[in-house]
Formats: sequence, C-alpha cells, structure tokens
Amino acid sequence: MQRVANGALNVDEQHPEQTATAVASMSDRDVRRKRPPALSFLLRLVTLRKLMRVASLLALDFAGVWLALFTALLLKGLIKGDHGLSASVHLASGQTRDFLAFAYLVTVLLFARSDLYADRPRRPGLARIVSSLFQVTVVALVYAVLSGQEFSSYYIFYASLGFAVVYVSTFRWFHTAVTGWLLGQAGYTRRTLLVGSGKHIDQVAHALGGSDGREVDLVGYISLTPRPDNGLRSLGDLADLAAVLERDRVQEVIIADPDFPQEQAVELVDTCHRRGVDVHIAPSTMEILVQRAEFVPGQSLPLFTLKPPVFEGVDFAVKRAFDLIGAFVLIALLSPLLVTMALAVKLTSRGPILYRSARPGIGGLPFDCFKFRTMYSDERVTEAELEKLNEADGALFKIRDDPRVTKVGRTLRRYSLDELPQLINVLRGEMSLVGPRPLPLRDFERLEEWHKKRYLVLPGITGLWQVSGRSELDFDDLVRLDFLYLERWSVALDLVIILKTFPAVVTRRGAF
Repeated sequence: MQRVANGALNVDEQHPEQTATAVASMSDRDVRRKRPPALSFLLRLVTLRKLMRVASLLALDFAGVWLALFTALLLKGLIKGDHGLSASVHLASGQTRDFLAFAYLVTVLLFARSDLYADRPRRPGLARIVSSLFQVTVVALVYAVLSGQEFSSYYIFYASLGFAVVYVSTFRWFHTAVTGWLLGQAGYTRRTLLVGSGKHIDQVAHALGGSDGREVDLVGYISLTPRPDNGLRSLGDLADLAAVLERDRVQEVIIADPDFPQEQAVELVDTCHRRGVDVHIAPSTMEILVQRAEFVPGQSLPLFTLKPPVFEGVDFAVKRAFDLIGAFVLIALLSPLLVTMALAVKLTSRGPILYRSARPGIGGLPFDCFKFRTMYSDERVTEAELEKLNEADGALFKIRDDPRVTKVGRTLRRYSLDELPQLINVLRGEMSLVGPRPLPLRDFERLEEWHKKRYLVLPGITGLWQVSGRSELDFDDLVRLDFLYLERWSVALDLVIILKTFPAVVTRRGAF
C-alpha cells in the first residue's frame, strides 16, 4: 500500500529491517507510476477542489429534488387517469416549477446545516441525508398550512420525500464513488498524524491500512507511552505537536486513545484548530456501540470529527435570529418588572441605576456588560481586601454575605434579576441569550489557557452553569459544561436551557 510505503521510507536508516518489512507488505500498486499531469494539477488546487465539490453536490441535489417532485406529481396524474401520458408530463413539469424554488432552498439550507457539503472525511452518510430530507418535508408542510394552501391529500409531501431519498442518496453515492476514483488517480492523500498510546496507535494504523491506501498518508505518530515499534516514524512528544504540524504539513490529527488525558486533549484540539488542522477521535468498540457512530463513506474506520467550537454560517444566522427575537419578546414581557426594579435601585441608594461591568467577550475583547447596580456606589472596600473571604475556587470570586451589597441588591442577586439588563447587550450583538457566562476581568486574568477556549463564542445571559448547580460546582466543572454546550449546540438546547433557568433561579439553587 502507498501509505505503508510512504511510512517505511521515513523510517530511520538505523532500522533497515523495518524498512524491508514495510516495503515487502506493499500492494501491487506502484507508487512511482505516472499520473495524468493535468488531472493531478487541477485536483491538488484546494480552493478549486472545494468549489468543484460544492457546485457538483448542489447540482446533484437540484436534480434529485426536481426529479422527486416531478415523479411524485407525474405518478399522481397517471393514477388519476384524467390525462394522457404527454399531458400528464406537461402538467407535472409545470407544477414542479411552482414548488421547486422553495423546496430546493430549504434543502440546501438544511443540508448545509448538517455538513452535507463538507469535505469527504466530514461529510455524513445516508442517515443524515434521510434526516435532513425529513426536516425539509416538515418545513414545507408547515409553510403550506400556514400560508393557507389546501390539499385534497398530503400525498405530495410523503411521496416526494420517498423519491427524494432514493434520488438524492443515489446521486450522492455516485458522486462519492466517482470523486474517490478521480482523487485516487490524481494521487491525492491526507497527511495524517496519530496521537495516543502505543497499542491504540497500532490498532488505528492497522484499521486505516484496511482501506485502499489512497486517501491516508500516515506521516508518523506521537505517543504518550513508550514508543511502539510499528514501522511508522516517531515524531517526538506531545510538547512538539505545534512544530510537527508545521514541519510535516499535517492535514489531520487522529486521537487514537479512548483514555487520552482530558486537559491535554483540549490543548491538542486548540493547537490544531489554530493551524487549520482537522481533529478526529478514533472511538473504542464500546463507544461505537453506545454512540451508534455513523460510518463516513469512503472510510474504513468510523471517525468522530471535532469541529472548532464557533458559530458560523447557517448556525450563526439561526442563533442570532433566535437571540434577537427572544430578547425583544422578553423585554416586552418583563418591561413592568424592569421598571419596578429600576425604581427600587434608584430610590434606595445613591448612584446610577445600571452598572457597567467591563468583561471579556468573544475573542477576549472587552465590552460593557449591563447590570442593575447592587452595591453602594461609595463603598471603599475592594476585592483585594476581601480576597481572603472568597468562597469560590479557581478563578472565580464569590462571597455569600458581601458587605458591599445593598438590601435591594441582595434580593436582585439572589434571584439573578440584576442580570436582566443584559438583554440590551444581546440586542447590541455583544452577548447571546445562552452561552458561556462572561467573567469579570479579575477572574479572566487568572484563567488557564485551556479555559479560554470558551471565549470563541459570544457570552450568554444564561447557560449550563445556571441549570447545573451554579455556584455549587468547581470552576473546572463549569468550564467543561461550557465545552459540552459548544459541542452539542442546537436551538432546541437553547430553549431547554432557558426553560430550565426559571426554576433554577426561583429555587435559588447554588446562587449567591
């Protein structure tokens, strides 16, 4: 296999027996064979290849949606028997044009949301296609009902769904097979680095070797344990990762160890994502069974892809729209309460109604976080003097009976009502309704590097912190909740967190 040959040629010269063994295990395919120069040149142009991939998939999806609608409508016309074949074809073509634009637009948006236009290693298979097409059908049905359209039956929806699954999945399977063959002819490979412990590295390398060897070029490995003698090139220790990524032009890293240390994994992922390197996790057998991993077409080993924890494209548009609508609705509903609290703050102590707290936002850039003022404005006691009374661990600063807090402020804090002015921050685009909580500058400066990954997205008014114990959890647990939220985000999850925030606030669980 080409992969084995490439790995063997990189083995140190003082191990000739390893080289001989690896070369002997090569397949009949000659890695020195001449490749078509024009084809090789075109397919190695990354940008052009991406454009070709997206354009071809869009064209195939258009054809699949058109054929699905047309077939469903034609079949209905033929079954009714009101027209002949020619008239039924003409009628079905006209009706298809009426539905096509909306159906195709929704299909593209939901397919993009499901990474169905991503590159080959990350593009899901049949299960995600069926799920997305089902969502398209639901959206189309809801839109039709709300817009007042009437149907003698809902045949067009379930019939077009069935035909769309057949056509779209068939076209995409054909696309995967043809593009895989073309990339193989061009000699395209992904430069891959394995990271983990010795035995797991061997297992993953063996599993990858079960493919045709054309898509994976194992440049070597980094082992956390004594280095295995597997014919691959050892590239040093985990501390050398950044240098290895640059020097060997690595395109993807596979974590080949289910027991990989958590904090080191977070740092590894961050180091890779900063350099545009994809990260995958090779699951254990039990994880595959439990998580029901989806097989990626063209891969001999199922891989879980860790995407950078940022909201972009369709995700950003959906989340931002959700934030704007939610903030406007909450301000309208809570306006009597907001006015009452503002008057209570103003009339019971001197100072402004709102307090502007400078806090790091997305990317660590500071912004003014609005809160109802809960402290005496002339209080001279500082956090430095009260540091010994801090009841929180890690970077957090919390005091249960803070002498600087007013009576009204204590009530507002107990029920987290002082945070409501942050709805203004949401409208200004500085915060989100749900996300990692923004910390004061004092806490931010004490964070460890792996903690700061939470600042890759907009901070939120509420989050998993508020519904999972709040101040009862230690800081590392809170950060891990942020990571969990970023990896599993959806509009449904945001709604669940918002709904769970109300009982958590009312019962004052973990708040002070």
